[in-house]
Amino acid sequence: MNRKLASIVPTHTVLEGGGFKVRRPAAMGRLMSPFLLLDEMGPVDYAPGEAVGAPSHPHRGFETVTYLLDGGMCHEDSAGNSGDLNPGDVQWMTAGRGVIHSELPQEHMMRDGGRMHGFQIWVNLPAKDKMMQPRYQDIPSKDIPEATNEDGTVWAKIVAGDALGTSAVIDTVIPITYIHMKMKAGSSYTHQCDPDHNVMIYAFGGSVNIEGRSLHDGGLGLLDKGDELMLTAEDDGAEFLILGGPELGEPISRYGPFVMNTREEIYQAIEDFNNGTLA
Repeated sequence: MNRKLASIVPTHTVLEGGGFKVRRPAAMGRLMSPFLLLDEMGPVDYAPGEAVGAPSHPHRGFETVTYLLDGGMCHEDSAGNSGDLNPGDVQWMTAGRGVIHSELPQEHMMRDGGRMHGFQIWVNLPAKDKMMQPRYQDIPSKDIPEATNEDGTVWAKIVAGDALGTSAVIDTVIPITYIHMKMKAGSSYTHQCDPDHNVMIYAFGGSVNIEGRSLHDGGLGLLDKGDELMLTAEDDGAEFLILGGPELGEPISRYGPFVMNTREEIYQAIEDFNNGTLA
């Protein structure tokens, strides 16, 4: 059965971290599980000295996935981990029981300025995994599989899951689909879906048609159930993310950078952060 667009959620622009602009869906409902947040960072063109990021801040109970398209970011945390993200790279950070980290522009971005563009997505963890040991997966662009169809009109970068006969290399706690796709005008692609998963598409270039309904730049399309997703790029081509994962079906208690199942667990996270035992 083919999936159809159940609803289209528009985005609005907000300021995050040290003041960088992100496009964020205006509402996130049950159909977004297991995703808690989807931010498109930029695109923004910084002059020298203007680039900003997110200074040290805590997380507990979920994962952050950062995928950079343009620019350069660096991260470090209270445990001494550090690394760089360059165009095409992905950082899949499982905060688990607790991480305190920073995400800032690389030195060349601060010195010279330039375009910054990318995504950060938050993935919820099941209750049994919320206090797992934190881990990082820093995957350079060259190690993330890419695929095209036979005539070269459809291109995909497979961050998680499968597309065009190609599988991702990232290890995920729960089964996740995260595909960056570009389609030339008039091209079509049929994506196989787990019928039990929630699936959504975020368009950030051009427009894509799904079962007769168009999804345009800046729209998040929430899809109904089915095992196939038929996509056709419209006259201006299309660029979008395909996101999917299971409905966790557990209570969510959320306070800023902490996402747990109960208010008591949130209070404990705040206490642990204040007394220095969160990470």
